[in-house]
Amino acid sequence: MAADTFGAVVLTGGGGVRLGGVDKASIEIGGQTLLEHALGAVVEAAEIVVVGTEVPTSRPATFTREDPAGGGPAAGLLAGLDAFARRPERVVVLAVDMPLVTPDTVRRLVRASGEEPGHDGAVLVDASGRDQYLCAAYSVAAIEEAAAPASAHGLSMRDLVSGLRLARVPAVGDEAGDLDTWEDLARFRDAGAQADQ
Repeated sequence: MAADTFGAVVLTGGGGVRLGGVDKASIEIGGQTLLEHALGAVVEAAEIVVVGTEVPTSRPATFTREDPAGGGPAAGLLAGLDAFARRPERVVVLAVDMPLVTPDTVRRLVRASGEEPGHDGAVLVDASGRDQYLCAAYSVAAIEEAAAPASAHGLSMRDLVSGLRLARVPAVGDEAGDLDTWEDLARFRDAGAQADQ
């Protein structure tokens, strides 16, 4: 497998509590759903698995769900790994609510995850210094080893990857921003409108 070949898992779950239970994946920004934005960001992946409700998409993707549903992002990632037709050596995980992540973001993560011997992956870091574990590239073997002793249901991504050696990749601009509230949605839509002008 080539050094820059990777699989991708897009996580569309989460209750969207602060959005009144709205399905985040179906929210539109700039004429595209958040799911389509995410699929565009990971377009260079050899295979894409979406963890969530199956819907028509513009790009090929395999859909799956964690069992039981609602197990959280770590359980979703592990379910996504189980759904690959061909197990990748590295996986990019992306939460569906990060609409400013681009293929360049993903390239930087994949590159950083393989640069230093002994690293288990690379994680995007926002302007405040917070690691965005749901925008990262991980060694599949390292993730599976970390998950082996624990039940994934309810496990946080922070806890899952706490023992991994991760390169930290600084975000460019607002690409690490996520959409949790109606105010976030308005901000992203305003940013998209300004970019189109």
